[in-house]
Amino acid sequence: MNVILLEKLGKLGDIGEVADVKAGYARNFLFPSGIAIPATKDNLANFEQRKSALIAAHNEKVGVAQARADKIDGLELTIHVNASDEGKLFGSVGTKEIAEAVIEAGGDTDKSEVQLPHGVIRETGSYEIVLDLGFDVQATIKLAVVSETGAEPPIVEPETGEELGFEDEETAAGDSESDQ
Repeated sequence: MNVILLEKLGKLGDIGEVADVKAGYARNFLFPSGIAIPATKDNLANFEQRKSALIAAHNEKVGVAQARADKIDGLELTIHVNASDEGKLFGSVGTKEIAEAVIEAGGDTDKSEVQLPHGVIRETGSYEIVLDLGFDVQATIKLAVVSETGAEPPIVEPETGEELGFEDEETAAGDSESDQ
């Protein structure tokens, strides 16, 4: 099915181009969202009259997306998580948590704009996250995923459950043997 694009759409084409798409894609997504219209003679003639207004509206949307990107780009965030001593997370950090952290830092984003091509984050460390704000506008943020505690867990006496307060297990074991 041939359609006339009213907005620039990824790899499909620019405003005013006629694209060949599957009928279901046109019927279920492009037409209801106002991104395209059927490519008929009447619609082609009507489009030529509206072309400058559509291009101006598109440029305005690109400007809004670029303003959002300028506000977010280069933002450095830290998310505190529950993690093991080896840096493995008990759970994961996904798009929802990243979007919430950006919003808390004063940015404006949605979880659908967060790009995690390798899946959710499951280890502590530093990451560069790309946000796709639409209209070929992207922003990059730096995310540090750190353990909540940041310190070693205390050493606990197995029989009594009492904290020993020693730095390493060898010292704790050596002192408890000399007491006997």
